[in-house]
Formats: sequence, C-alpha cells, structure tokens
Amino acid sequence: MDLDVQRLIFEFIGGLGIFLFGIKYMGDGLQKSAGDKLRDILDRFTTNPFMGVLAGILVTILLQTSSGTTALTVGLVSAGFMTLRQAIGVIMGANIGTTVTAFIIGIKIDEYALPIIAAGAILLFFFKKQKIQYFGQIVFGFGALFYGLKTMGDGLKPLRELQTFTDLTVTMSDNPILGVVVGTVFTVIVQSSSATIGILQELYGQGAISLDAALPVLFGDNIGTTITAVLAAIGASVAARRAALSHVVFNLIGTAIVILLLIPFENFILFLQSTLDLNPEMTIAFAHGSFNIANVIIQFPFIGLLALIVTKIIPGDDAIVEYKAKHLDPIFIEQSPSLALSQAKEEVLRMGEFSIVGLESTHNYLKTGTSKYSEQAYSIEDAINNLDRKITDYLVKLSSTSLSDNESEEHSTLMDTVRDIERIGDHFENIVELVDYQIANKVELTEAADIDLEEMFTLTQSTVKEAIEALRTNNKDLANEVRLKEDKIDKMERSLRKKHILRMNEGLCSGQAGIVFVDIISNLERIGDHAVNIAEAVLGEDHETL
Repeated sequence: MDLDVQRLIFEFIGGLGIFLFGIKYMGDGLQKSAGDKLRDILDRFTTNPFMGVLAGILVTILLQTSSGTTALTVGLVSAGFMTLRQAIGVIMGANIGTTVTAFIIGIKIDEYALPIIAAGAILLFFFKKQKIQYFGQIVFGFGALFYGLKTMGDGLKPLRELQTFTDLTVTMSDNPILGVVVGTVFTVIVQSSSATIGILQELYGQGAISLDAALPVLFGDNIGTTITAVLAAIGASVAARRAALSHVVFNLIGTAIVILLLIPFENFILFLQSTLDLNPEMTIAFAHGSFNIANVIIQFPFIGLLALIVTKIIPGDDAIVEYKAKHLDPIFIEQSPSLALSQAKEEVLRMGEFSIVGLESTHNYLKTGTSKYSEQAYSIEDAINNLDRKITDYLVKLSSTSLSDNESEEHSTLMDTVRDIERIGDHFENIVELVDYQIANKVELTEAADIDLEEMFTLTQSTVKEAIEALRTNNKDLANEVRLKEDKIDKMERSLRKKHILRMNEGLCSGQAGIVFVDIISNLERIGDHAVNIAEAVLGEDHETL
C-alpha cells in the first residue's frame, strides 16, 4: 500500500488542532457556566486532603484539563491559600477528573460530530442570552472534539499497514518501559494528556496497536502531563515547586507500581472489556480510569510521606505569606468582643503590610518590566480582597455585640481603614495594568518622566508605610508626618502634570506615553489620599474616606 505521507501529516496535525481547540473551547464554556468560581472551589473546599481530591475531580471536569487544575493549584500554593498536603489531594483528584474526557471519547458519536457543531453554532450566533451562548460553546467544543478525533483517526489509519510502526508496537509490548517513554515524550510535546490518550484510543480502535503495547503508553501520558505544573512552578515559591514535584512523584510512583503489576492489570482490563462488552475506545478509557483511581487509593494514605519526600528533595523555607485570615476566630465575638476587636486590628495590620508589599512589587515591575513582579502584585491584590471580605464580615458580626463607646469608635475606624487599604490595592493593580499596556504597546517614557515617577513612587511608598506604622503604634506624630507627606504628594502630582504637558508640547513624548504617565501619577496620588485617611483615623479626627 502506498503511504500518502503528506495527507497523513496534514490530517493528523489538523485533527489534533481541532481536537485541542474543542477541549479548550468546551472547558471555557463549562468554566463560564460555573460562574468562574473554580478558584473559590479550590480555595474553600480543600480543608483536608480528601476534600481536596473531590475538589480536584470537580474542577478538572469543568476545566477539561488536569494540567489547568494543577497549574491553578500551584498558583494557590504559591500565594499561600493552600498547604502542600491540600495541594497533593487536589492533584490526585485532578488525575481522576481528567479521565472523564477519555470516557466521553469512548461513547463513539463521531458520526454526529458535524451536526453537534452546527447545533453549537446556532446557539452561539442566534441567541443573545449569555447562558445559552455558554451552553452553545460547550456543545460546539464537544462536536469539535469528536470531529478532530475523527480527522486524526483518518490520518492514522495507514499506520497499521506500516511495517515500522508494527515493529514499534511489538517492541513496546516486549519492553513496557519504552511505551512509558513514548507516552511521556509525546504528551510533553502536545501538552495535553487528553489528546494523546484520544490518539491512543483511535489507534487501539483501528487495531493498529495491541492492548499490552497501549497500556504503558497510557501510563507515560500521565507522567507527561505533569510538565505543565513544572513549568507553572518555575520561578515560583518553594512551596509551589514542591506542589509541582509532588505531581511528578505521584505519577512516577503510580506508573512504577502498575508496570510491576502489568500482567494482572491487563487481565483485569480484558475482564472488564468482556464483561461490560466495551468497545476498544471505552476499554482504554476504563484502563485510564482504573489506573488513576487505583493510584489515588494506593497513595492517599501516604500524602504526609509524599509531602515529606518532596520537602527533602526541595529544601528551604516556605517563603510564602499566609494570605488567609489568621486572627479572626469567631469564638471571641461571643466570649470577648474587646478581644475580638483587637484580633480584627491585628488582621487589618496584616492587610496593611500586604499593601506595602504590593506597592513594592508594583514599583519593581515599573522599573524592570519583569513579569514575576506583576504576578506578585496581582496575587497580593487578590489576598487583600480576600482579607477585605473576611475582616468586613467579622466586623459586621462584631457590631451586633455590646461595645463601649471607645470600642465602637475603634470598630468604625477599622471598617474605614479596611476600605482604604482595599482601595490602595485597587490603585496599585491599576498601575500594574498600565505597565502591562506600556510593555504590550512598546510605549517609551522619557528619562525625565522615569525620574519623576521614581521620585513620586518612593514618596508614596514611604507615606503608606508610615500610615500603617502609625496605626500599629497609635503614633500621632507619625500620623502628622503622613499628612505632611500627602500634601507633598498632591503638590508633586500637580507639578508633574504640568511638566509632562510641557514635554508633550515640545514633542518629547507621545500621546500614549502621556496617558500612561498621567494615569500612574493619578493612581499614586489616590494611594496617598487613602494613606492620609488611615493617619487621620489615628489622630481621631473626622475624615471622609476617599
């Protein structure tokens, strides 16, 4: 038989592209339908490793990618929202959740792929309601997944007649390690275990590969998918790198165990195939599901040991900030409102420290353009928003208790201060977005503008630091110093605007640069306003929260 190599390659890579698009598009639709609450699910429902497994399964089904779940988990660990033990539970759950795609493929409805795509397109283009459009996105992605798979399968059909490919499958049958390596490498290249398992299902369905050759490749796919978590952890905190490594170690251990028990495992899959009358594609799906569920059951009791192993491999302190509230114990509200108030103040001070760190990260991003600083600033802003909600809820509950006049005044001050710190976070996030715009559009600021921004940024940072310190120590002299500095910030903002207009009139800088510069100094001026609000609360004067 003559092998049309060009057609094989074109149908394979084209089908693979459509398949990957289908998974991504369907996952996006599911995520939007879920109300974009996936991060909240992981943050809220991972109180212990078992809950972490369940959360990992659910989020992966919604995202349609275990890589996305593990990358999200690494981010949460890096931000301090999740412990390593909780993260390992989520990663285990993600491995189970990703098997759903293989089961969907096993349904074998590729003959109806085009009508499904058409139905999705109708929902997308002829309905304006957002929820219907999200459902249309899911349907369209679902159809594209099957159409891509069918196209890939058509391209792969000639392989079963190719002697070289037949020899390779025989070799993989005799040497399972080779199959594991092939599956790992291919998944690393494609960046999707769902795609490589889909290809494996097609090959097995066409009789191009035997079950004993397919299973090791399947195990390798699970190892290859860990590359996304590894990439997500590069440059991240020690805890995040440990979470990524735990994903790798978990799959390596699971693969090693099943390779040693390959013959019994293969017999078990053949038993399921005959008992349940499974088609070839569904057989691979059951093999994938059985492997991952067994892997989680075997290793779940040893999560603590797994955490210890990765901690030994990646030594060092967990240089993460605990972004979850530390001092807001609800029991104090009932038993000692005054103590609860002091605990709330401690949490507000922590929130203030985050605003200082966030400003420093933003300043570094402005100076260097290095993405790690923008990621830090966004992460800290998330943390500030999280603490804002938690502290406000706590203070609202506390307001219903009996507080003295002084305590009521302090309670009111804390409510205002929380709002001011949250607004500081919003403003430095605005600056990060302006720097993003500057980098993306290659906007160049003049040297004079850079010097002006550096001066104003430094002054604003020191003003916020002193405001938080004045709140911590109730230092009225320091609070007065903040007021003086804020006056200086206001005057500097007006002066810099005038200087910038002169530069623009002289043609020294562009309109885009003008927008970036003016918006940055405007946000810095607003940060100064919120810092002086905090200081005036210390001075005990009536002030309007800006």
